[in-house]
Amino acid sequence: MEPLARVGGATVDVLAVLLDSDRPRWGLEIIKVTGRPSGSVYPLLDRLERAGWVSSEWDDDPERRGPRRRTYRLTADGAREAAKVVARRTARAKKTLPNTGPEAAR
Repeated sequence: MEPLARVGGATVDVLAVLLDSDRPRWGLEIIKVTGRPSGSVYPLLDRLERAGWVSSEWDDDPERRGPRRRTYRLTADGAREAAKVVARRTARAKKTLPNTGPEAAR
């Protein structure tokens, strides 16, 4: 598995969706959950797969109508690294939030 050269907000959002799921997610589903455009999500998924963070396969469910879906899931190593990336971003976001608790009113 290769380290990621850049980790922006879209990367964190996609990794968080994949981490929070106990099943593979398809691209359009990830786009809807993250609110990110397809022009960001699909290249990002491709980059994550080439780096070994994500694996994908075609969903060939014969009962489902419509075009085939490509599903994505984190690899074991990818899940470990994704958890670190998301935790770092969450910690950083908490540090930058203004203090709005009861102490702030004093």
